[in-house]
Amino acid sequence: MKKKRPVAVFDIDGTIFRASLFLELVERLIEKGIFPPETRNAYEEEYEKWLNRKGDYEAYVEKVIEVFLSHIKGVSYTAMEDATNEIIEEKKDRVYRYTRDLVKKLKKEGYFLLAISHSPRFIVDAFGFELGFDKIYGFFYETGPSGAFTGKVEDVEVIRNKAAVLQRAVRKENLTLEHSIGVGDTESDIPMLEMVEKAIAFNPNQKLYTHAKKRMWKVVVERKDVIYEL
Repeated sequence: MKKKRPVAVFDIDGTIFRASLFLELVERLIEKGIFPPETRNAYEEEYEKWLNRKGDYEAYVEKVIEVFLSHIKGVSYTAMEDATNEIIEEKKDRVYRYTRDLVKKLKKEGYFLLAISHSPRFIVDAFGFELGFDKIYGFFYETGPSGAFTGKVEDVEVIRNKAAVLQRAVRKENLTLEHSIGVGDTESDIPMLEMVEKAIAFNPNQKLYTHAKKRMWKVVVERKDVIYEL
């Protein structure tokens, strides 16, 4: 029987990439005229609340997801791919040093590198490929016979549950959770981090930080050119 490989599972936005690939994509689609300019009006209030530390980042992202879903129907996959490729080419190196170096180290040690993101699959696939990930999960947006997006998203509830995705990957890829490692930055990563042997809360938001301290997980913060553990 083939030996099972240990898994290292990562979130991407805010954990490896120093921003959000999804938010970058929406802004690029507006800039290119694929989404109308008034698209920003729908999430501007939540953005301002978060920017002024009066609102929640997750609430802001959820609002942008709503906007994305309301405008993606009819957009050609080719146009979306062009926007995606532009972002990856321009910003593929805008990563955190800590997680970038950890990914390289674990790959050398023979870990199966798994990324689970709530960003669209087509953009996290491209980003993860550049970093050498073995498998990437993200939201899969359906396209029709014409090559345009239908507005439907497949397996939404499954992808939202990162623990379920990790379990699926372990079964399908002949992996083991022995010596497993997980890295995330928000409370949506908690179910995934609960499954691994070594959980790392990286630049965590308050909800993840509070949970990590209770569970005695490693907490790492990268600020400017300094990396430190709490």
